[in-house]
Amino acid sequence: MKKKRITAAAAVFAAILFFCLFFRNGLIMDMIGLHFERPFKEEIKVETNYAKADQNENGVPDAIDIVQTARLEVKNRTVYQSAYYEGGYPPDGEGVCTDVIWRGFAGAGISLKEKMNQDISRNPSLYPRTAPHPDPNIDFRRVPNQLVFFQRTAESLTTELKPGDPENLAQWQPGDVVFYLDGTDHAGIISDKRTKDGIPYLIHNTPPFASEIKLSSYPNPIAGHFRWKYTTNES
Repeated sequence: MKKKRITAAAAVFAAILFFCLFFRNGLIMDMIGLHFERPFKEEIKVETNYAKADQNENGVPDAIDIVQTARLEVKNRTVYQSAYYEGGYPPDGEGVCTDVIWRGFAGAGISLKEKMNQDISRNPSLYPRTAPHPDPNIDFRRVPNQLVFFQRTAESLTTELKPGDPENLAQWQPGDVVFYLDGTDHAGIISDKRTKDGIPYLIHNTPPFASEIKLSSYPNPIAGHFRWKYTTNES
């Protein structure tokens, strides 16, 4: 009887492990920070061509500053917490998907809150989540508003991800921002990490906390993919 129980427990454990390894291309493992690669997967070389501008002159390209700062959300296991905050900024240790975006950009010396609120005050009718009146404490943290802002100010890129296609995969570079509107509104930042077959990772925050997952693991269609127009005189 004891042997049967051990065998049954081992079978259950194996089933759970198999599920964790392969559900949505390893989504669960990625969320807890264990990035699994199939050992015999073909490796694809993808060109790295992100902008080398370094506005804050710290010796690191702005695009990589954005990625590294956003990744601190993952490292710190920033808890997903949706709330309204006086002053606009949530405290360290909590936030939502859009907080990954402005926090990442802050690492490159770019204030999305300031820039978005300026544009919203000048063009409120263009932003869908400002009714009935613009609110600088929350408008910059709404996904549809961030999407409109990047449509207006950044380079718009492909929304189609083609696994196995080096030319397509090279269009997804570190620091790029992606948005989703189907299902739950969502946003994230493209990582400087890729799988062996060239799929980029996505730094984002969904319940219960921020994580870095394969872009192909998030199932909803991508509504927008943008690259900041880096300059040497950001304010």
